Amino acid sequence: MDIYQKTGRWKWYLAILGIVITVAPLYYSNHLANNLAEREKTHTELLVRTLEEMVINADLDIDVTFHNEVLEKLSDIRVVTINNNQDVGLHNYPEPIDTQKILKRVKSSKITPLTSPDYKAIYWEYPDILNQISYLPWIQLLLLLIYVSIAYALFNLSRKEEQNRVWVGMAKETAHQLGTPISGLMGWMEELKSNHDDHQARAELIQHIEQDIYKLQQVSDRFSKIGSVPELKPVSIKTECLSALNYIKPRAARKIKFIGPNEDTLDYKVMLNTNLFSWVLENLLRNSLDAMEAEGTISLTLYKDEDLICIDISDTGKGIPAGSWETIFRPGFSTKKRGWGLGLSLARRIIENYHQGKIYVKESEPERGTTIRIELKEAIA
Repeated sequence: MDIYQKTGRWKWYLAILGIVITVAPLYYSNHLANNLAEREKTHTELLVRTLEEMVINADLDIDVTFHNEVLEKLSDIRVVTINNNQDVGLHNYPEPIDTQKILKRVKSSKITPLTSPDYKAIYWEYPDILNQISYLPWIQLLLLLIYVSIAYALFNLSRKEEQNRVWVGMAKETAHQLGTPISGLMGWMEELKSNHDDHQARAELIQHIEQDIYKLQQVSDRFSKIGSVPELKPVSIKTECLSALNYIKPRAARKIKFIGPNEDTLDYKVMLNTNLFSWVLENLLRNSLDAMEAEGTISLTLYKDEDLICIDISDTGKGIPAGSWETIFRPGFSTKKRGWGLGLSLARRIIENYHQGKIYVKESEPERGTTIRIELKEAIA
């Protein structure tokens, strides 16, 4: 299944989830409002019955203290009664009372009036809190739609911006990767033309040309593997580290000191794609060079920590602020004036997505240096 089909399916899942999230509060609020409305109806029946009993008890000269207490507790229920003589009674309405206006309002409502032997019709009005509850889910829905719209707009804008940074960064990274061997080939060709009679010089130039052609093949292979599943093989991690250091050393300033694995360093087998992994090491070592102004120390330490093979690449450069330890791995983020912020992003993708390892800033202090750690699993023998 391609990415577009997956995206389309997730959109449907999210749409269904959004409908559930929207409908659930509407259903619950409606259920709550219906329960409250039923309670108001019951209270109205109790109030009318209490009024009827008070009239009867008053004629029989019976104490109605309890009835008054009941009416006091039901003082928030507004009731309109119409007796058999068409007399209108208003209960619990604040002064001033506009009888005709209230009567017109209750008759036009959707509430079905109650009846009793003494009353032809009994109307009641819901309290304001019940009306507010009925409006609450719609207000919630409106706010949710506003929130989702703003969040989607910001997410979409951020995603497009990140995509633009990735495309620009990939284009520049491609140009950077191809630039060195291409410029080398152009130089060797000019040398070859001017030394066509010197067979020894021609042989050396041909060797350099072959190296640059191999580098072009290597760059092409690296980019072709981005987005696909690379083949992993058990490889000596010590050999790969030494190879990356030997490639970077001749291209560094003379005052840069390199410390790497030596004869006493233990070697381990790790499942790697050597072309992609060497790209990661080269990027990290170049970043260390850029962090130092042509002077300092770069050390590459290889060791085993429990069941993980760890590679620590340290430098004595400018350091990374604590708040940027995670940000530096995002596409487009760069502290260099001429950087395009894709090297570390690709490094994380290669280590974590392709090699199931981890890469992170182990420690860093401003003006004292940085250590970036790579963790990989040892190949099973």
